[in-house]
Amino acid sequence: MSENENKLITLKNAGVMKNRKWLVRGITMSVSLGEIVTLIGPNGSGKTTTAKIALGLWNVSEGIAKRKNDLRVGYVPQKLQIDWTVPINVNRFMSLTNKISNKNIEFALSLTDTRHLAREEMRGLSGGELQRVMVARAIALSPQLLVLDEPVQGVDFRGEETIYNLIEETRKKINCGILLISHDLHMVMSATDRVFCLNGHICCSGTPNFVANTPEFRELFGERMAKSLAVYQHNHDHEHQIDGSIKK
Repeated sequence: MSENENKLITLKNAGVMKNRKWLVRGITMSVSLGEIVTLIGPNGSGKTTTAKIALGLWNVSEGIAKRKNDLRVGYVPQKLQIDWTVPINVNRFMSLTNKISNKNIEFALSLTDTRHLAREEMRGLSGGELQRVMVARAIALSPQLLVLDEPVQGVDFRGEETIYNLIEETRKKINCGILLISHDLHMVMSATDRVFCLNGHICCSGTPNFVANTPEFRELFGERMAKSLAVYQHNHDHEHQIDGSIKK
């Protein structure tokens, strides 16, 4: 497969204007099969807007947004809009809006280590369990592209590491491209191939190590954050299992 055939989404100088104001502008980026790309930036910097352009949910006001033909997408939103007074267990939730085979559901629950929750009520799950089930539901669609918008909201530190280990494991197991939106910079740096730092436009981009050492990153997130990331990357020289334990 050629490099172009490998690309799932491509943005070239893309921008969106709403109410005479540019939400984002000059966005050039791509996501390929087997690649994890992360969008970081402060609140209101255009991370979710950029993802919506890439998915075709918003039309561009200028530039180009292209997607692979018949692209299969799994999407985990930042907030889940559901009436928690309605009783629904995990197994039923997995195929609530899409017809998904039992085989795919079983695979997704196994990959996310949530098989034991299949008959549990969604409203009774912890923050970490809910996020893993959400990822499982997206994986069950056999996506070529998995989009995760702030996947660790409402999750404690141990749960955050579990989610990011799961993201890496998902990439390995199903070879999908992953577009990750996050402000959790420490965890992101260990789980991504390329980073795009946004603030209405692309301030800087490249490998995690390169971005963490740019003046633009330091201006947005502060010298202290940049230094702590450098120390984190130097010491994070091992891999974890999904449960957080170190691979041997």
